[in-house]
Amino acid sequence: MIPWLSPDNLLFPPVEMALTEPDGLLAAGGDLSSQRLLAAYHRGIFPWYNPGEPVLWWSPDPRTVIFPAEFQPSQSLRKLLRKNHFRITFDQQFSAVMRECAAATPERPATWISDDIIEAYTRLHHQGHAHSVEVWQDDQLAGGLYGIALGQVFFGESMFSRVSNASKIAFATLMSQLAQWQFAVVDCQVVNDHLLSLGAMEIPRRDFQKLLQTYVPQASLAPQGHWRAQEMCGN
Repeated sequence: MIPWLSPDNLLFPPVEMALTEPDGLLAAGGDLSSQRLLAAYHRGIFPWYNPGEPVLWWSPDPRTVIFPAEFQPSQSLRKLLRKNHFRITFDQQFSAVMRECAAATPERPATWISDDIIEAYTRLHHQGHAHSVEVWQDDQLAGGLYGIALGQVFFGESMFSRVSNASKIAFATLMSQLAQWQFAVVDCQVVNDHLLSLGAMEIPRRDFQKLLQTYVPQASLAPQGHWRAQEMCGN
Protein backbone atom coordinates (compact mmCIF):
# COMPACT_ATOMS: atom_id res chain seq x y z
CA MET A 1 0.00 0.00 0.00
CA ILE A 2 1.12 3.56 -0.69
CA PRO A 3 -0.03 6.74 1.07
CA TRP A 4 -2.91 8.74 -0.39
CA LEU A 5 -2.32 12.51 -0.45
CA SER A 6 -5.20 14.77 0.51
CA PRO A 7 -5.73 18.04 -1.39
CA ASP A 8 -4.91 20.19 1.65
CA ASN A 9 -1.71 18.35 2.67
CA LEU A 10 1.49 19.18 0.78
CA LEU A 11 3.64 16.79 2.81
CA PHE A 12 5.14 13.74 1.10
CA PRO A 13 6.26 10.55 2.83
CA PRO A 14 10.03 9.96 3.05
CA VAL A 15 11.41 8.79 -0.30
CA GLU A 16 12.82 5.72 1.43
CA MET A 17 9.23 4.47 1.69
CA ALA A 18 8.93 4.19 -2.12
CA LEU A 19 8.13 0.75 -3.46
CA THR A 20 10.70 -1.39 -5.21
CA GLU A 21 7.99 -2.80 -7.50
CA PRO A 22 7.03 -0.74 -9.34
CA ASP A 23 10.34 0.95 -8.72
CA GLY A 24 9.99 4.29 -6.99
CA LEU A 25 6.22 4.56 -6.56
CA LEU A 26 5.85 6.67 -3.42
CA ALA A 27 2.33 8.09 -3.16
CA ALA A 28 -0.91 8.77 -5.01
CA GLY A 29 -3.50 11.52 -5.08
CA GLY A 30 -3.18 15.20 -4.36
CA ASP A 31 -3.12 17.65 -7.22
CA LEU A 32 -0.77 19.49 -9.60
CA SER A 33 -0.76 22.84 -7.85
CA SER A 34 2.45 24.82 -8.16
CA GLN A 35 3.05 24.55 -4.42
CA ARG A 36 2.77 20.76 -4.48
CA LEU A 37 4.94 20.37 -7.59
CA LEU A 38 7.70 22.56 -6.16
CA ALA A 39 7.54 20.72 -2.85
CA ALA A 40 7.84 17.43 -4.75
CA TYR A 41 10.80 18.43 -6.94
CA HIS A 42 12.58 19.90 -3.95
CA ARG A 43 12.57 16.35 -2.52
CA GLY A 44 13.39 14.56 -5.76
CA ILE A 45 9.79 13.44 -6.35
CA PHE A 46 7.95 13.79 -9.67
CA PRO A 47 4.47 13.00 -11.03
CA TRP A 48 3.98 10.34 -13.69
CA TYR A 49 0.59 8.80 -14.39
CA ASN A 50 -1.88 7.95 -17.14
CA PRO A 51 -4.38 10.67 -18.13
CA GLY A 52 -7.69 10.30 -16.32
CA GLU A 53 -6.19 8.37 -13.42
CA PRO A 54 -5.08 9.63 -9.97
CA VAL A 55 -1.73 11.41 -9.82
CA LEU A 56 1.12 9.04 -8.97
CA TRP A 57 4.31 10.34 -7.35
CA TRP A 58 7.71 8.68 -7.90
CA SER A 59 11.23 8.59 -6.48
CA PRO A 60 13.08 5.75 -8.22
CA ASP A 61 16.26 4.06 -7.04
CA PRO A 62 18.72 4.31 -8.73
CA ARG A 63 18.37 7.80 -10.22
CA THR A 64 19.63 8.80 -13.67
CA VAL A 65 21.70 11.99 -13.79
CA ILE A 66 24.14 13.98 -15.89
CA PHE A 67 26.71 16.41 -14.53
CA PRO A 68 26.91 19.45 -16.85
CA ALA A 69 30.56 20.16 -16.06
CA GLU A 70 31.46 16.63 -17.19
CA PHE A 71 29.27 16.51 -20.29
CA GLN A 72 31.20 15.66 -23.46
CA PRO A 73 29.19 15.54 -26.70
CA SER A 74 30.07 12.72 -29.05
CA GLN A 75 32.19 13.43 -32.10
CA SER A 76 29.17 13.21 -34.38
CA LEU A 77 27.21 15.60 -32.15
CA ARG A 78 30.10 18.06 -32.10
CA LYS A 79 30.07 18.04 -35.90
CA LEU A 80 26.35 18.83 -35.91
CA LEU A 81 26.88 21.71 -33.50
CA ARG A 82 29.66 23.15 -35.64
CA LYS A 83 27.51 23.05 -38.77
CA ASN A 84 25.11 25.44 -37.04
CA HIS A 85 22.10 24.41 -39.16
CA PHE A 86 19.69 25.24 -36.36
CA ARG A 87 18.62 28.34 -34.46
CA ILE A 88 18.24 27.78 -30.73
CA THR A 89 16.10 29.78 -28.32
CA PHE A 90 15.10 29.47 -24.69
CA ASP A 91 11.75 30.10 -23.02
CA GLN A 92 10.18 31.36 -26.23
CA GLN A 93 7.61 28.61 -26.92
CA PHE A 94 7.25 26.67 -23.69
CA SER A 95 3.70 25.40 -24.21
CA ALA A 96 4.45 24.49 -27.83
CA VAL A 97 7.43 22.40 -26.72
CA MET A 98 5.28 20.60 -24.17
CA ARG A 99 2.61 19.85 -26.76
CA GLU A 100 5.22 18.51 -29.16
CA CYS A 101 6.58 16.29 -26.39
CA ALA A 102 3.02 15.07 -25.79
CA ALA A 103 2.29 14.35 -29.46
CA ALA A 104 1.88 10.71 -30.46
CA THR A 105 4.61 9.11 -32.56
CA PRO A 106 4.92 5.66 -34.19
CA GLU A 107 7.28 4.65 -31.37
CA ARG A 108 5.02 6.15 -28.67
CA PRO A 109 1.33 6.07 -29.61
CA ALA A 110 0.22 7.19 -26.13
CA THR A 111 1.62 9.81 -23.78
CA TRP A 112 1.49 10.65 -20.08
CA ILE A 113 1.72 14.40 -20.83
CA SER A 114 -1.96 15.28 -20.49
CA ASP A 115 -3.65 18.66 -20.80
CA ASP A 116 -3.58 18.88 -16.99
CA ILE A 117 0.20 18.33 -16.99
CA ILE A 118 0.67 20.96 -19.70
CA GLU A 119 -1.45 23.46 -17.78
CA ALA A 120 0.39 22.82 -14.50
CA TYR A 121 3.90 23.11 -15.94
CA THR A 122 2.98 26.13 -18.06
CA ARG A 123 1.87 27.76 -14.83
CA LEU A 124 5.30 26.99 -13.36
CA HIS A 125 6.85 28.48 -16.48
CA HIS A 126 4.94 31.73 -16.00
CA GLN A 127 6.18 31.75 -12.40
CA GLY A 128 9.79 31.42 -13.56
CA HIS A 129 10.49 27.84 -12.47
CA ALA A 130 9.98 25.82 -15.68
CA HIS A 131 12.04 26.35 -18.83
CA SER A 132 12.20 25.21 -22.42
CA VAL A 133 14.81 24.91 -25.13
CA GLU A 134 13.61 25.34 -28.72
CA VAL A 135 15.47 24.21 -31.82
CA TRP A 136 14.36 25.83 -35.07
CA GLN A 137 14.94 24.96 -38.71
CA ASP A 138 13.58 27.31 -41.38
CA ASP A 139 11.44 29.00 -38.71
CA GLN A 140 9.78 25.69 -37.84
CA LEU A 141 10.06 24.06 -34.43
CA ALA A 142 12.31 21.05 -35.09
CA GLY A 143 13.02 19.86 -31.57
CA GLY A 144 13.28 20.84 -27.94
CA LEU A 145 12.98 19.93 -24.29
CA TYR A 146 11.57 21.28 -21.04
CA GLY A 147 12.12 20.92 -17.32
CA ILE A 148 12.26 22.57 -13.91
CA ALA A 149 15.17 24.58 -12.48
CA LEU A 150 15.61 24.80 -8.71
CA GLY A 151 18.83 26.08 -7.24
CA GLN A 152 21.70 24.48 -9.18
CA VAL A 153 19.67 21.48 -10.35
CA PHE A 154 17.75 21.14 -13.61
CA PHE A 155 15.05 18.46 -13.57
CA GLY A 156 14.61 17.34 -17.18
CA GLU A 157 11.11 16.21 -18.08
CA SER A 158 10.82 15.37 -21.77
CA MET A 159 12.29 16.10 -25.20
CA PHE A 160 11.20 15.71 -28.82
CA SER A 161 12.56 15.77 -32.35
CA ARG A 162 10.75 16.54 -35.58
CA VAL A 163 14.10 16.64 -37.39
CA SER A 164 16.83 14.06 -36.86
CA ASN A 165 19.09 14.87 -33.87
CA ALA A 166 17.24 18.10 -33.01
CA SER A 167 16.64 17.00 -29.42
CA LYS A 168 20.34 16.18 -29.05
CA ILE A 169 21.20 19.68 -30.26
CA ALA A 170 18.82 21.11 -27.64
CA PHE A 171 20.33 18.94 -24.93
CA ALA A 172 23.96 19.70 -25.77
CA THR A 173 23.30 23.43 -25.92
CA LEU A 174 21.53 23.30 -22.59
CA MET A 175 24.41 21.37 -21.00
CA SER A 176 26.89 23.99 -22.18
CA GLN A 177 24.83 26.83 -20.73
CA LEU A 178 24.11 25.05 -17.45
CA ALA A 179 27.83 24.42 -17.00
CA GLN A 180 28.51 28.13 -17.52
CA TRP A 181 25.84 28.94 -14.94
CA GLN A 182 27.44 26.45 -12.52
CA PHE A 183 24.48 24.10 -12.37
CA ALA A 184 25.69 21.00 -10.56
CA VAL A 185 23.43 18.23 -11.87
CA VAL A 186 20.69 17.42 -14.34
CA ASP A 187 18.07 14.94 -13.17
CA CYS A 188 16.99 12.57 -15.95
CA GLN A 189 14.76 10.46 -13.68
CA VAL A 190 14.90 6.94 -15.16
CA VAL A 191 17.43 5.47 -17.55
CA ASN A 192 16.95 4.71 -21.24
CA ASP A 193 19.28 4.09 -24.16
CA HIS A 194 18.89 7.63 -25.51
CA LEU A 195 20.00 9.16 -22.21
CA LEU A 196 22.90 6.73 -21.93
CA SER A 197 24.05 7.79 -25.39
CA LEU A 198 24.18 11.37 -24.09
CA GLY A 199 26.37 10.43 -21.15
CA ALA A 200 23.82 9.82 -18.40
CA MET A 201 24.62 7.56 -15.47
CA GLU A 202 22.74 5.93 -12.63
CA ILE A 203 23.49 6.76 -9.01
CA PRO A 204 21.90 5.46 -5.78
CA ARG A 205 18.86 7.43 -4.63
CA ARG A 206 20.59 8.26 -1.34
CA ASP A 207 23.41 9.96 -3.28
CA PHE A 208 20.88 11.88 -5.37
CA GLN A 209 19.17 13.07 -2.20
CA LYS A 210 22.49 14.34 -0.88
CA LEU A 211 22.96 16.32 -4.10
CA LEU A 212 19.53 17.89 -3.65
CA GLN A 213 20.31 18.86 -0.07
CA THR A 214 23.45 20.62 -1.28
CA TYR A 215 22.25 22.24 -4.50
CA VAL A 216 18.53 22.89 -4.01
CA PRO A 217 18.30 25.27 -1.05
CA GLN A 218 14.94 26.32 0.31
CA ALA A 219 15.45 29.81 -1.12
CA SER A 220 15.29 28.35 -4.63
CA LEU A 221 11.56 27.83 -4.22
CA ALA A 222 11.19 31.53 -5.07
CA PRO A 223 10.66 32.29 -8.78
CA GLN A 224 13.89 32.51 -10.76
CA GLY A 225 12.58 34.28 -13.84
CA HIS A 226 12.62 33.42 -17.53
CA TRP A 227 15.82 32.59 -19.35
CA ARG A 228 16.42 35.26 -21.96
CA ALA A 229 17.27 33.89 -25.40
CA GLN A 230 19.95 36.46 -26.17
CA GLU A 231 21.90 35.24 -23.15
CA MET A 232 21.65 31.59 -24.15
CA CYS A 233 22.12 31.29 -27.91
CA GLY A 234 25.28 30.10 -29.53
CA ASN A 235 27.56 27.11 -29.06
